[in-house]
Amino acid sequence: MNYQKLFAMQKGLDQHIESQHQLENEDLFDRKILALLVELGELANETRCFKFWSVKPSSSKETILEEFVDGVHFILSLGLECGFEQKIDFIEKKEVEESINDQFLIVFEKVSQFKKCKCLEKYQELFQAYIHLGELLGFHAEDIEKAYMDKNEVNYQRQKEGY
Repeated sequence: MNYQKLFAMQKGLDQHIESQHQLENEDLFDRKILALLVELGELANETRCFKFWSVKPSSSKETILEEFVDGVHFILSLGLECGFEQKIDFIEKKEVEESINDQFLIVFEKVSQFKKCKCLEKYQELFQAYIHLGELLGFHAEDIEKAYMDKNEVNYQRQKEGY
C-alpha cells in the first residue's frame, strides 16, 4: 500500500474540510478519535461478528470495505494531526491470528491507548492492528487503497453538496 500517497490525499481532504468549516485553528484530535470509534462500531455492525443472537448474515464485502476505509481516513487524519506522515515505513505484518471479534476489541483498545499517548509507537500499533483487522476481513492492500481513493472522491463530493 502506498501510505505516502494516502497521507497526501488525506491531507488535502482535511485541509479542504477545515477551510470549508473554518476549523483551521481548532484542535480536532479528540473529535477525530471519537469519529474513528464510531466508524469502528459501524464496521463491526456491518460484519455482525458479535451478534451471536442473530442469524442474519453480514453485509456485502463491498459495504464492509467501504466502512473499513472510513476508519482508514480517520487513522490517516490522526497521523497527520500528530505529524507522523513522514514516518510511513512503519507497517510491519504481524502474524497474529485472532478472531475478527477479538481483533475489533484490540483495535478499540489501541485507539484508547493512542488517545492517552499521542506517540508514534501507539499510532503504529493502532494502524497495524487496524490493517490486521482488514486482513481478517479478507481485504488486501490493493483493495484497501482503491476503496480509499474511491471514498476520498465521494468525501470531496459530499463537501461540495453541503454534507
